[in-house]
Amino acid sequence: MLDVHRLRVFRSVVASGSVQAAAANLGYTPSAVSQHLTALQRETGLTLLARAGRGLRPTAAGHALAAEADRVLARVGAAESLIADLRTGRTGALSVAYFASVGAAWMPLVVRRILSELPGVRLDLQLREHIPDSREERADVQVVVAGSDFDPGSGFTAHHLLDDPYVAVLPAGHRLAGREEVDLADLADERWIDNDFARGWCRAKLLEACTAAGFSPAFRVEAHDYRTALAFVAAGIGLTVLPALGAANLPDGVTHARVVRPTPIRSIHVVVHDAVEHTPAVRTTVAALREAASPAHTR
Repeated sequence: MLDVHRLRVFRSVVASGSVQAAAANLGYTPSAVSQHLTALQRETGLTLLARAGRGLRPTAAGHALAAEADRVLARVGAAESLIADLRTGRTGALSVAYFASVGAAWMPLVVRRILSELPGVRLDLQLREHIPDSREERADVQVVVAGSDFDPGSGFTAHHLLDDPYVAVLPAGHRLAGREEVDLADLADERWIDNDFARGWCRAKLLEACTAAGFSPAFRVEAHDYRTALAFVAAGIGLTVLPALGAANLPDGVTHARVVRPTPIRSIHVVVHDAVEHTPAVRTTVAALREAASPAHTR
């Protein structure tokens, strides 16, 4: 078994460039640092460091171990923080991932409720458009866009929050401005502004609806995010079609109308790690997300 403390000493030598510098940074004697390095190289059976002038440089094996040591020490640091939280009675840590339009529309309400009810919780908020492939990189709670047949993966459970219909955002002087709803086919010959950086599920849902309406939109401008696309609409450059949640705070000079016949709809879910599902922090977060997604907050 590798000694974590020796990994820390080794990592300090790699970062510092010499035994003397690492000893000064760690508050050890150079002899103690050298002993830790010797023991680590003996345990691994590898030559991890080589002389470079008056200092040391990592070998190829040393570089590889240093990179892995960063990941190991980060995990150890997280465990130590958790232990400190438990000793002092704090609620612990919670990671929450979300996509951009949810961040602006829901997360202030969600975070305010979490910190109000659980003031000791440490929040790690992550802006993510996709679910990571690695289970270790996934958040405790993640808000995602997915279809009805969505599989969150083993060890995770998905809960439906909201069906979010799309709206057309138009310049105030547009021929269709002022209507409560517009047929998607009526937008076929307009100048379209794209707003989806990921070109993922949301864009696919829109294109599927356009196909059903008998056309394929010609994007004249590729803006790749809601805020920029809305600014282009306000400048009279064209129109954009996006989920209603993304049109919650429109700039001056634009209006919006429901898209009908057909109405593209994206489904929003919250994915919860089963291992922490029953903790107070996760229960509060899910409840706050349901409140934020309720009609009283989304209309």
